[in-house]
Amino acid sequence: MGKPTGFLEFSRELPAKRPVQERIHDYQEIDTPFSEALTQKQAARCMDCGTPFCHSGCPLGNIIPEFNDAVYEQNWQYAYEILSTTNNFPEFTGRICPAPCESSCVLGINKPPVAIEFIEKSIIEVAYANGYVKPNPPKKRTGKTVAVIGSGPAGLAAAAQLNKAGHTVTVFERADQIGGLLRYGIPDFKLDKAVIDRRLAVMEAEGITFRTGVNVGVDLKASELLDGFDLVLLAGGSTVPRDLPIPGRNLKGIYPAMEFLSQQNKRVANRPLEVDHRGAVYANGDLQATGKNVVVIGGGDTGSDCVGTSNRHGAASITQIELLPMPPKDRAESTPWPNWPMMLRTSTSHEEGCERQWSINTKAFIGDENGNLKALQLVNLEWKNENGRMQMVEVPGSEREIPCELALLAAGFLHPQQEGLLADLGVELDERGNVKANNYQTSIPNVFAAGDMRRGQSLVVWAISEGREAARAADTFLMGESLLEAKAESMLAAV
Repeated sequence: MGKPTGFLEFSRELPAKRPVQERIHDYQEIDTPFSEALTQKQAARCMDCGTPFCHSGCPLGNIIPEFNDAVYEQNWQYAYEILSTTNNFPEFTGRICPAPCESSCVLGINKPPVAIEFIEKSIIEVAYANGYVKPNPPKKRTGKTVAVIGSGPAGLAAAAQLNKAGHTVTVFERADQIGGLLRYGIPDFKLDKAVIDRRLAVMEAEGITFRTGVNVGVDLKASELLDGFDLVLLAGGSTVPRDLPIPGRNLKGIYPAMEFLSQQNKRVANRPLEVDHRGAVYANGDLQATGKNVVVIGGGDTGSDCVGTSNRHGAASITQIELLPMPPKDRAESTPWPNWPMMLRTSTSHEEGCERQWSINTKAFIGDENGNLKALQLVNLEWKNENGRMQMVEVPGSEREIPCELALLAAGFLHPQQEGLLADLGVELDERGNVKANNYQTSIPNVFAAGDMRRGQSLVVWAISEGREAARAADTFLMGESLLEAKAESMLAAV
């Protein structure tokens, strides 16, 4: 433990954000550069608990007190070695993870928790700056070939781990660039795409092959995939958005949130807009919020990203509506520590300007004589507990119309795309439409699945965890034992 009294002496502190009026005019990351002294002070707050609940709060099982101690001692290389034993991409989780580890921090019982996410980001940035992150190709190849379908965080983590075990890995991506959700879902102001490219350069130097613009199931048939590789790992995303089939849905001006977000990421990257993040031709043209009354339907992170992007476009107004009631400002009694708390969360995008409304249902989209969206018909809801179940009831007399020329549907995703590859492979699906797998192995013995494709839409940190665990299971299938497991145990013992 670095400083036994640190949690008493120092309060939680994070780097300042760039001023709102500066950052809404560009797509650069909003955080100001971190200070090593600030990171050291925050690491000193870790109490090195006898039972560190942050371990169980983190899906990756990051060894948090140990790397906090190393940061406090300013032993950055050792901190990086500890962190990299469990997390392939701390530069991603350190930026866009909601940090369930912090919700489980013991200090968080009665004080603000340790700033674990910020410390994690600081470690990896120091590691890159000082040359600690180096390509480490396997000394020996197994002769086994693996195709990873999808280059989001699950696919990249699986590819990194399988390559580490000595297998020859090819990652297939139907979009024009590698990264999946990281590339075409997360706005640049939260994750600069140079951060992805920096990691991809290391992975390529380690021997991983990336193939973009390949729509597996169309350009490369399932039979060719199975014939050409010893093992296939499905790591595509949950890409079918939840729709809102109400009157007026066919009007122009109503789009899935991810289409809006991916287009903007393409603009920032100076990539052609004709083809979307799924490799399909855009049917809706150039989507812009400039000068429009924007309504974001859905109160989650994707909706928040739409708010931030619309602000940067120069929208006339932005309203975000949510079906559920407004959460409490502090941790709800129903989600006590160390559970993930049900509470109101205000993102940096909300701080930039947005009206938020809860317990609102959208009744209809209203159009003009040319078929363009001009307004939404809304109604207030009251939530009542009936026989142990919450039921929504419309509030009489609360129906109203609000102006809207751009409605963005951010109500989540249903399941992965089933037509094409999944149908051709004939893998069994579960009751939610995701790929069914037992220990990551599908109904086809040499086909494995991980990430959103297997568990449904989830967090980036869960995707990385899924990719790592699926790689371990796939390695065991290929070799009869897991070389990864043996290597992990050796690395952890060294730490």
